[in-house]
Amino acid sequence: MTRRIIIFLLGLIIMSFSLPQKQLEIYLCIGQSNMAGRAMIDESVADSLEHVYLLTDNPDNLWEKAANPLNKYSSIRKSPEMQKLGPAYSFAGEMVRLQPGTEIGLVVNAKGGTSINQWHPDSLFFKEAVRRTKIAMQYGQLKGIIWHQGCADARKWDSYLPKLEYMIAQFRKEFGDENLPIVVGQLSYDKDFRKSFNEMLLEVPKQIDYSAVVGAECLTTIDQTHFDTKSQMILGQRYAEKMFGLIGN
Repeated sequence: MTRRIIIFLLGLIIMSFSLPQKQLEIYLCIGQSNMAGRAMIDESVADSLEHVYLLTDNPDNLWEKAANPLNKYSSIRKSPEMQKLGPAYSFAGEMVRLQPGTEIGLVVNAKGGTSINQWHPDSLFFKEAVRRTKIAMQYGQLKGIIWHQGCADARKWDSYLPKLEYMIAQFRKEFGDENLPIVVGQLSYDKDFRKSFNEMLLEVPKQIDYSAVVGAECLTTIDQTHFDTKSQMILGQRYAEKMFGLIGN
C-alpha cells in the first residue's frame, strides 16, 4: 500500500469521525453582530465542541465539528475576519450538557448591523435562514431558534414587538411547527437608551407562545455594544437554560 493511499484512507477515517453519527437536534442562530460574534476567540474557546456540528456552505461536506467562528459559513455575513465568538458556542455546549447523548446541529446565519426590517419574511436574510435550515433538517429535527438583534432598532423599541411577532410566526409557518420554541436576548445595558428596548423584550413571552427572553444583567462589553468573551459565554448558557425549559414544557 503506497503512502498516498494510506494518507487518503486516514483522511476518510478522520472525516467519518467528524460527521454526525445520529439524527441531529438542530438550532437556527440568527440576528445581528452579537449573534455573529465580535468577542475575542481566546484559548478558552478555541477547541471544537464535542457532539456539536456546524452546517457549512460546502454541498459535498455539509457538516463539520463546530469550532469558532461559528458564523463563518453565514450566507449573509460581513467579511470573514469580523466573525468571532458569539453566544451559539456556549449555547450548544450547554445544550449537550443538559441533554447527554444528543448531537446538536447549528445553522448560524447572522449579519452585523442589520435591523429587524431586513429580516422581514420577504427579505433575503429571512429566505436564506429558511433555505439553509431546510437543508439541515434533512439530517434531523429543528428544535428551536435563538435570536439576538436590536441594536439597530433600540431607539424604535415601541414598533419592534409586532415585527418580531410576525417574523416568528412566518418562521414557524415555513418550518411547519406552530409551537417552535424561540429565545430572544436583551442588549447590553451600557447605553441608557437601550433600557426601554430591553424592558419591551420582557413582554415577548406574554405576546408569543413558546418564547423566552435572556437577560443581559451583569454582562460586559468591549465597546458598549458587543459582549466580551466571558459575557458571550454566559449569554449562550442563559440561552440554553431558557431553550431547555421551553423544550421541556
